Amino acid sequence: MSFPILQKYLTRLSDATGAAGVTSSIWLDHEGRAQGRFFNCTMSSAFQPIRAVATGEVAAYEGLARSVSAQDKGLSLWKLLDHAASDNESIELDRLCRMLHSINFFRQADTAPNAEADLYLNVHDRLLSAVSSNHGHAFRRILDALELPLSRVVLQLPVATPQQGWLLNYVSDNYRRNGFRFAVNVDSAADAVGILDRLRPDVFKFDTRVLHDTEGLLALLQRTREAGVSVVFKRIETDQALQALRELGAAAGVPLLGQGYLLDEPRATLAGVQPQVQPQAVAA
Repeated sequence: MSFPILQKYLTRLSDATGAAGVTSSIWLDHEGRAQGRFFNCTMSSAFQPIRAVATGEVAAYEGLARSVSAQDKGLSLWKLLDHAASDNESIELDRLCRMLHSINFFRQADTAPNAEADLYLNVHDRLLSAVSSNHGHAFRRILDALELPLSRVVLQLPVATPQQGWLLNYVSDNYRRNGFRFAVNVDSAADAVGILDRLRPDVFKFDTRVLHDTEGLLALLQRTREAGVSVVFKRIETDQALQALRELGAAAGVPLLGQGYLLDEPRATLAGVQPQVQPQAVAA
């Protein structure tokens, strides 16, 4: 493992697992995966690859909170934030998820198909206003303590309403000041154009439902290429959507990224993940 402080931390967790009288918010299961507890729910991490659309190569993984399941297909826990009783509990759950994902990602990053892949982590919309100040500072302290590279962590901001524009400005500025890259989820190419100069994000994330707006996306992709901004399309679930993305990327001359159940299901392990859909030649 390339992260010796993380290894020492995992060793301490392993030594404490099952010890009488030991209580901890994070522990290791019998396979060495970090788990945590929120209320009465035990959770761990699943990772969905983010791939280069043209080649299928893994560029990053998105960390997802899942209930613990023997079949490695636990239920999504993100909606727990919608029902948490207080802002403080929302913050607690969010930080627990980020720490679990970071531990579970970097402990096996050396064996991943791309050992330099990034880790994408969601920021729930409730957290935008729940944290009083200095977003990202507490998480940075955790990564620094474990000597994990925050340069490989991309924090994903949710779609914002027009009234939340000032909040996105504030939060994104704090993340950047703390050394994080960040992605912004957007609903349309027009929204992305408005955000590009104002927030200077590192990544835009779109749903494949926007693929009908070919003209708007082509114009945006020219601007993101000039600005050095990556573009990820999520929820790739049909062959038609995947082919449309390949054609869009070829027409724009831009290497697009994508993720979805057509390509991969979220899994606890990073190793040995292979694309399920092979790239096809795009007609000239």
